[in-house]
Formats: sequence, structure tokens, C-alpha cells
Amino acid sequence: MKTIGLIGGMSWESTIPYYKIINEEIKTKLGGFHSAKIILYSVDFDEIEKCQSCGNWEKSAFILGEAAKKLEMSGADFILVCTNTMHKVYMQIQSMIKIPVIHIADATASELKKRKTFNAGLLGTKYTLTQDFYKQRLIEQGINVIVPDEEDIEQINNIIFHELCIGKIEECSKKKMLEIMMRLKNKGADGIILGCTEIGLLVKQNDFELPIFDTTEIHAKRAVELAL
Repeated sequence: MKTIGLIGGMSWESTIPYYKIINEEIKTKLGGFHSAKIILYSVDFDEIEKCQSCGNWEKSAFILGEAAKKLEMSGADFILVCTNTMHKVYMQIQSMIKIPVIHIADATASELKKRKTFNAGLLGTKYTLTQDFYKQRLIEQGINVIVPDEEDIEQINNIIFHELCIGKIEECSKKKMLEIMMRLKNKGADGIILGCTEIGLLVKQNDFELPIFDTTEIHAKRAVELAL
């Protein structure tokens, strides 16, 4: 079994599911007392969020790159960055180490294609939804990406940062998120990507009629495939 390196803490609320899903998958596949070999480096999210807010992506890339180097030195065979938004600095992180960083959008695109979903509504932070670093990665792999309108993007961003990242799960916010998902369906989406690792804490598959692609679950399961 290979050793999985996780860069977590962005937020720690969504890092917990990574650890849980990976270990559950290993147990399902190998049985007995088997669990995953994991090295976790959890950053201080306040520092990363400040970099996001002021647009200092270079500093955040350095922080995450240093975390990746420590995971590599500790024996990780590959790395997952446990967040969608910070894949904006994926190339910078990858350039600082020799082991591979598994891109969350690549894993998601593979799952979308496997399930023949080519018109995907995308939910995520305002950075993920308004910039090209994530959407373009999906488009290049044949996925048509449908994003919410400006007002809905602000609503989603507020729910993520002011509620989900600090552990608040509000029923009224779930209702808003489902309304936004319905508007994406009406725009032609045949599936919904939860393109923020916290959104899966709020919305589940049985809440909505279209296929939901939880990037946390997809990314974590991809790690297990590679580890085995």
C-alpha cells in the first residue's frame, strides 16, 4: 500500500471526511483491520483565507508548497490538496516537489465522463466560479461547465465561508443551495459538481434529482485507487 499525503485544514471541517472516506474505502477493499497509510499536514486556514481575500496567491502557493515538501520528506508517495479553491496554485505546488499532486478536477472529470455527464452545473467559492483555473481544467476534458449567476455566486460564497467553514449547518442555507441547483438544472445541467469540499456537508444525493458529484468523495476514492 502506498502512503497518501494530505494537505488539509482548508477548512478542517472538510478534511475530516477525507480521512474517513479513505479509511472506509481501504477497509471495504482489503477487509480485516486494514486502514490507510496517511500523512496529514493541516494548515492554519486563517492564513490561507487572508491570502485569498487580498489576492496574494503567491504567498499561499509558498505555504502549501512547503507543506507538500514536508509530506514528501516524510514518505508520502503522492499528495492530495484537500480543497478545490487552492488548486489555483496547483502548478506552483507541483513544481516544488517530485511526487505527484493529484488534481481534484481531473478526478472529478473522470467520474463525470464515466457516468456520461457532460453538462455540469458547478458550485463553489467565488474564486472557483469566476476564475478559469478550475473550470478550464474540466472544459479541456470535454465537460461543459454551467455556473450560477452573480447573485447566486455571492450567496454560495457566503454560505461556505460564514457557515460551513466554521461548522454551521443551516437548514435555510440548504434550501437556498437546492434552489440554486434547480436554476442550474433549468440552464441545462445534467449533473451538479459540489466544487467546494465543504458543500458536501450541506447537500447530499438524496436531496436532489440530478446526479451529484461530491468532489471530496471523488478525490478521496481516487487516492485509494492510487494507494492500492
